[in-house]
Amino acid sequence: MTDTDKAPPTSPLSRLAHVIARRANFRGDASALDNGERAALARLDPDSPRPHQVGALARALVMADITPDDWQPETWKRWALIANGMALAGHDASTHLGTQLMRAQVSESRVTRLLTARGDAFRQQLPRILRLMASRGIAPNWQELGNLILATDHDEERAERQRLRIAGHYYSAATH
Repeated sequence: MTDTDKAPPTSPLSRLAHVIARRANFRGDASALDNGERAALARLDPDSPRPHQVGALARALVMADITPDDWQPETWKRWALIANGMALAGHDASTHLGTQLMRAQVSESRVTRLLTARGDAFRQQLPRILRLMASRGIAPNWQELGNLILATDHDEERAERQRLRIAGHYYSAATH
């Protein structure tokens, strides 16, 4: 492990991925989510969360230093979608999302549907792809996917740049 491996993650997405992946060192470890909270995040429905899921998400966001002042209803749904996906599929920042989608053998039509979807259609496509990736043992890069989720239907110029980047890496991986 290098010194950079020991440094705490700096981006909110990396910090949240770290919080969700971290296992408790001992029973009652307050610096980690417990198994029940991780399971609640994995079953979380961003559109209609149950009270224990709201609690697990709030605790994970606070532990990741994502401030409650930024939790507007639409932002809350975005973070819920991200936390749910991280709990379902894990996180791997070692390569690009497009490359990971190709390695997981996600079809071109599925990738296209994800990258062209907006609103509810986007929120419906994402869990399907995440479950497919998880079933094939490929964790997505949440730095890229999280930025897409945070920007979609909110900052379309930034979202479109992210979509093109993902598509570019997907098709580049397809040719190698």
